[in-house]
Amino acid sequence: MRNTRAHGLMVTVHGTSIKKGIVLLIIGLMMMFLLSGILTSLKPQYRIASSSINGIATHISGESLIHLLGYENRYFTQGLPENSVQPNYSSVLFQATTSIDTNDPRSLLGRELPGFSFFDGEILVAGEGTNYTNMPIESAPPLEVLLAEREAATQNLGQLDKPTQEKPVPPPTLTTGDKKVAFIYHTHSYESYFPHLKGVDTNNANNATHSKVNVTKVGEMLGEELKTLGIGSEVNTTNMPVYLKENGFKWSQSYKASGQIVKSAMASNSHLNYFIDIHRDANRREDTTVTINGNNYAKIAFVIGDDNANFEKNLKLATELHNQLKSKYPGLSRGILKQGGSGFNGRYNQELSANAMLVEFGGVDNNFDELRRTAKAFAEVLAEHYWQAEKVNASTDEAKNKQ
Repeated sequence: MRNTRAHGLMVTVHGTSIKKGIVLLIIGLMMMFLLSGILTSLKPQYRIASSSINGIATHISGESLIHLLGYENRYFTQGLPENSVQPNYSSVLFQATTSIDTNDPRSLLGRELPGFSFFDGEILVAGEGTNYTNMPIESAPPLEVLLAEREAATQNLGQLDKPTQEKPVPPPTLTTGDKKVAFIYHTHSYESYFPHLKGVDTNNANNATHSKVNVTKVGEMLGEELKTLGIGSEVNTTNMPVYLKENGFKWSQSYKASGQIVKSAMASNSHLNYFIDIHRDANRREDTTVTINGNNYAKIAFVIGDDNANFEKNLKLATELHNQLKSKYPGLSRGILKQGGSGFNGRYNQELSANAMLVEFGGVDNNFDELRRTAKAFAEVLAEHYWQAEKVNASTDEAKNKQ
C-alpha cells in the first residue's frame, strides 16, 4: 500500500487491487479471443446467423414482445387487449434455448421415438375441427409393393363418370382460350381410396394404393371443372413409382422426381402459372369428411414447405383460397399446415413458383362422388382467384402504359 499526500488530501492505492484488475482484464481478453476462435471455427451449420436469430424469435409471440417492451415504456402495453396476460418468460427462454415446448410433447418425443417426427408440423391456419391430433398423415408403402404385378381389384368406378347436369351449363364468360395456365400433377400418384378397392385390408391406411385408380382421377376431375369455368389446365398422370424406378430415384426423392416433371412443363409452356400437387391423406373418414347442404364432401388441406424461398407467397395464396372456401363451403378446408425439417422435403417444389401448392384431397375412406364435389368447389374458388388476379394485373399494366 502506498500513501500519497497532496494539498492536504490523502490518497490510498492498494497494489493488490491493481494486480487483480490487471489479471481480470487479461483473463477477459483471453476469454473474448477464445470465444471468437470457437465461433469462427464452427461448421457453417452451427454458427450463429440471421436464421438462428429468426428461429429463436419464432418462439416469442408479438404479444409477449410488447409486454417485454412495456418494462421500459408503459405506453407499449396500452395497445394490448384487456384480457392479455403477461407471459412466463422463463418458459419462453427455455423453449428458445432447447426447442422444447412444454405445451407440446411432440417437441421432445419427436426426437426420441423413431418415426414420431412424421406427425410433427405446424398449423398456420386452422380450419374447422383441425388440431394437432388429426393433421394430415403421409402413407409410404414400399416401392416394390407398388411395382408388384398383383394389385387390388377395383369397384364402384361408375362414380368416375361426371354426373349429368340438371341444366345445361352456359359457356364461361371469361376463358383462357387455348392457353393452359394450371398444371396439375401427383407426386404420390399411387395414393388411392378404399371405397374403390376390393378385397384389401382397410385397417391399414398404407393398403390404399393402386397404379391406376388413385389421386390422378381427382386431378382429372379438377381439370374438367376448371375447363368448365374457362381455366385451361394440363393434367399430368405419370405413374410415379415406375418413373422413380426408371430414373434411378429412391422413394425419398419423390419430390425431386416430380420437380423434374414440373420444370419440363414450365419449359414447354410459358403460360403455366399455377402448379397443383394433389395428394390423399391417410387419416380416416371422421377427419376428412364434411356434410354441406346435405351432401358429403372430401375435406382438403393445404401443406406448405418451410424451407422454401416462396414460402410467404405460397402462404398468401393458400390463405386466400382457404378463406374463400371457408366463406362458400364452411368446414371444407382443414386449414394450412407447415411442414419441413428432418425427414421431410421442406419445399414440395413450391420454390419453383409463387403459385405452387400441395393440396390433400380427402382421406383413405372418401369416394369419388365426394371428391368430385370437392374438386368442383376448389375449382370455383381457384377460378375466382385467377380472374381477380388477372384483373389486377391488367389494371397495373394499364397504369404503367399511361406513365
